[in-house]
Amino acid sequence: QWKYISALFLILTVCTAQAETLTGRVIHISDGDTLKILTKFNKKMKIRLADIDTPESGQPYGKEAKQALSILTLQKQVTIDVQSIDRYGRTVGLVYIKGLNVNSELVRQGMAWVYRRYTNDEKLYALESNAKKEKLGLWSSNNFIEPWLWRRGARK
Repeated sequence: QWKYISALFLILTVCTAQAETLTGRVIHISDGDTLKILTKFNKKMKIRLADIDTPESGQPYGKEAKQALSILTLQKQVTIDVQSIDRYGRTVGLVYIKGLNVNSELVRQGMAWVYRRYTNDEKLYALESNAKKEKLGLWSSNNFIEPWLWRRGARK
């Protein structure tokens, strides 16, 4: 019985130890929810913002979402709380600049959806609800389509 408890403790310790924080300067913005940083070790890393999804480049507000992320982060020092690695090998995380949660800020500005498939963060849902109510960013139009549907070809 103690063997199992010890093994479980070891697994939990290893999983907790994998939580990682990165820092780096943002050197490129791919789109509204993906950027590239240069770490202090001169390593380039592609970062996908966790818990949110922004319009694709060819979608309405795709350029605006990219520009919003650029204004917030380009050429600035950021901290990333790593959440996971996605199927494309990108590091997925919460991006902070001087204490500001960039992921949340994009939702607050109406430049991103809460990615319901990947989060239950009530604060994000509240920010999205307020952006909709205030008709901010992509919510200023009634002609929007969620990026996850857009990628599947459900274009208007």
